[in-house]
Amino acid sequence: MERIKRAFSDGNVIAQRNVIRIKRVPEVLVFVLISPIMFVLLFAYVFGSSIDVPGGSYREFLIGGIFAQTVIFGATFTGAGLAEDMQKGIINRFRSLPMSQSAVVFGRTASDVIYNVLSLIIMALTGLVVGWRIHDGIVSALLGFGLLLLFAYALSWVMALVGLSVPSVEVINNASFMVIFPLTFIANTFVPSDNLPTPLRVFAEWNPVSAVTQAARELFGNIPAGTPEPTVWSLQNPIAYTLIWVVIILIVFVPLSVRKYQRVAAKT
Repeated sequence: MERIKRAFSDGNVIAQRNVIRIKRVPEVLVFVLISPIMFVLLFAYVFGSSIDVPGGSYREFLIGGIFAQTVIFGATFTGAGLAEDMQKGIINRFRSLPMSQSAVVFGRTASDVIYNVLSLIIMALTGLVVGWRIHDGIVSALLGFGLLLLFAYALSWVMALVGLSVPSVEVINNASFMVIFPLTFIANTFVPSDNLPTPLRVFAEWNPVSAVTQAARELFGNIPAGTPEPTVWSLQNPIAYTLIWVVIILIVFVPLSVRKYQRVAAKT
């Protein structure tokens, strides 16, 4: 118990260090804030007129998918940050301090939640401008935002393991893009999954990105009244399916990431 308390205490210090870094490298914050605005405006005004959502507004349908895509891409900051710290020798400095070995990874994943919170705020404000609205009340909406952040936090542990396993920031950026890009597009993020060819539709229906997107739309009240009921369990119960994935990812990747960090730190 004492080791766990120390790990979280030291992790909090590392998280504060990473948040303070925003002031010193404001370019990172600019990217975090501008990217969501660009995606919302691009899809709402460029592609929105070409995509039909029966019985509803595409712009309201879109925002849940944009939320999911952006927080998932935001999870890559964890891997990139850890890879950068290794590249610059900062891990060596951490080793010389009387701190918990797992604190660096815990602090990194915790601080990156801040990036996603900022992104969601900017996206929500931009969404309101283009016509998105919350229809099921503020409590339900907060649950939707919380679920998105929880899913992104779980994925940040996957990115932590990848970031500790690659030699540079460039590799983590390229590797994460190659995986996350198709994962977020072969889903119901930007078009209804019913419109996809059968093999892609089946993948999209069981894709956890589709589930978290569907859950967000339900909690925001953005499911059109005439929308057909999903035929697969994952989309009929998107909140439960998302939480199952969160638990599985955390159980698998938290210990793997911590052990990987300890091995990497021991070699540096």
